[in-house]
Amino acid sequence: PDLDARIQAVSSFLELPEAEALAAANKRIRNILRKSNDEIPPQVDAQLLQDQTEKTLFEVLQAKQQEISPFLNNGDYRAALGALAELRTPVDKFFDDVMVNVDDAALRRNRLALLQALANLFLQVADISRLQQ
Repeated sequence: PDLDARIQAVSSFLELPEAEALAAANKRIRNILRKSNDEIPPQVDAQLLQDQTEKTLFEVLQAKQQEISPFLNNGDYRAALGALAELRTPVDKFFDDVMVNVDDAALRRNRLALLQALANLFLQVADISRLQQ
């Protein structure tokens, strides 16, 4: 039943206007993380966030984690993905404004940790990067 609920949630997610952009962003995130040789910290260090765009993404990410937690606990994956669809704008802005692979190793690893946290948030429901062709 859990798998069916996830499949139904993904099907309804695909109907959202944000779906394609978020699937593409998730695929990009997975590629960046896979290609990185850095050891990615388990947590984002808020003190290392410099750009306002990355600070905003981090704040929105934390809020979304809190928002979707009850949905996940209740198996309401459709509501969880619906809430995560609202990340499209801050994620797009992050990729427009922020360079992940900067020379400063601590800053780079922290940005990778931010992307890892974002990927993990979606993976709690489904790997939407696989929706991107």
